[in-house]
Amino acid sequence: MKIVKMAEVSRKSAASPLFTGTDVTRQPMELDSKGFNVSVVNFGKGVRNKFHTHDCEQLLIVTSGRGIVATEREKKVVIPGDVVLFSAGEKHWHGATEESEFSHIYVMKIGSKLTQLED
Repeated sequence: MKIVKMAEVSRKSAASPLFTGTDVTRQPMELDSKGFNVSVVNFGKGVRNKFHTHDCEQLLIVTSGRGIVATEREKKVVIPGDVVLFSAGEKHWHGATEESEFSHIYVMKIGSKLTQLED
């Protein structure tokens, strides 16, 4: 068994062309899992990622703030305690509302591929 305390994992900048702003950090949970990649992603107010897909399912567990999760067909506000599952290949984005910062844990298969669909 391995336990990692999120509060003790340093935040590293995750700014990249995938995001609409630079106020985004990632906290990789080093669990030594053979199957799962787990990280906390922290978005500043109004920052989101751009439309993208994954070649596997993606699970998001909302930990703080108010966020938005969206597909081509719907857009929903999420709050701490909400759990979101995106299907493999589903075009989507997620991020903070304009009024709130937002954090979630993501869980995906190790070695999965992300394809950015929006410039």
